[in-house]
Amino acid sequence: MHILPKHNLSLFTVTLFFLSIFSSCNQSGKEAGPQASGAINVPTIKAEIQSLVSHKEYPATIEGTINSDVRAKVSGYITEVLVDEGAEVKKGQLLFKLETQSLSQEAAAAKAQVEAAQLEVDKLKPLVSKDIISPMQLETAKANLATAKSNYNSVSASIDYSNIKSPIDGILGAINFRKGSLISPSDPMPITTVSAIENVYASFSMNESEYLDFLQGSDGKTQAERIANFPQVTLKLANNSTYPQKGKIETVSGQINKSTGTTKFRVLFNNPNQLLTNGNTATVLLPVKYDSVVVVPEASTFEQQGQVFVFTINANMEATPKKIDVQTRANTLVVVKDGIKSGDEIIAKGVGKIRSGSKVNPEPIAFEKASELEPVFK
Repeated sequence: MHILPKHNLSLFTVTLFFLSIFSSCNQSGKEAGPQASGAINVPTIKAEIQSLVSHKEYPATIEGTINSDVRAKVSGYITEVLVDEGAEVKKGQLLFKLETQSLSQEAAAAKAQVEAAQLEVDKLKPLVSKDIISPMQLETAKANLATAKSNYNSVSASIDYSNIKSPIDGILGAINFRKGSLISPSDPMPITTVSAIENVYASFSMNESEYLDFLQGSDGKTQAERIANFPQVTLKLANNSTYPQKGKIETVSGQINKSTGTTKFRVLFNNPNQLLTNGNTATVLLPVKYDSVVVVPEASTFEQQGQVFVFTINANMEATPKKIDVQTRANTLVVVKDGIKSGDEIIAKGVGKIRSGSKVNPEPIAFEKASELEPVFK
């Protein structure tokens, strides 16, 4: 047997050691082959055609079905305020009292004139019957008496007008004048407003394009038929809660305002618990039906610079962003106007973690499962 020298043996041992490491690295590299590609497993779905109901939102103002301004009929200083803002009042209820001292003095003087004129008439009557004076003098005295009575009645009415009463049953609004304020019939601002709010109106406006969509999307030949056939609408309150009562469109102005380019709608809501009151703000939600439209889940979409995208997968198994035009959003679905068609495969979720050009391994899932997911971007 040939024995290697010691130095050759050491060299041989080192060589075997490095060959072993190289072989091990190669084996590891083969095992990690699929991982090295960097492909991400992603759930995918296919865009579908569905029919659904969405809602268009319009800011609205709330007002009572009757809103009656309370104004002074005579000038004077307010001496008593007998109610407070928000109070429920009845028709004819006394709300305010005005200073009546000067009016009382005028009334006393007017009454004295009536009494004097009456005495003159009573004095002349027997003189006429005895032909001592002409009947014309008596007629003049009677005319003076009528004038005095008219003046007295006018002053008396003014005294009654100093007691300001509610014109209707309703809820009292803001009180714009307080005790000591001088008020007049010519004041541009009312003392207060009383609103009947058993039912309320929600008023909102549509632009011309939306109004045409409303007409074309409603059943009926005339405007009255379209309004009558339009489904009930929902009201979203200022705190984003949904008002429990449904409303019905009652009137549409039917004319486009030249200044604003809009037409006005008025929706009637029952208000049994007086949750709504004059001056509230809210949002009217009008139902809009979409028949046989392309939809994708909200969770499959993302936004960049104000545009909406989904991820498709190209022939190289890479995630490719695809811009879509959104027609509307309903619940967890996006109605697609343009960009993709029914049957197109898109990434269902996790789009916020994916970059354009990323290698992906598609794993199809049910559309319904994806549509229940929350969107990553809105």
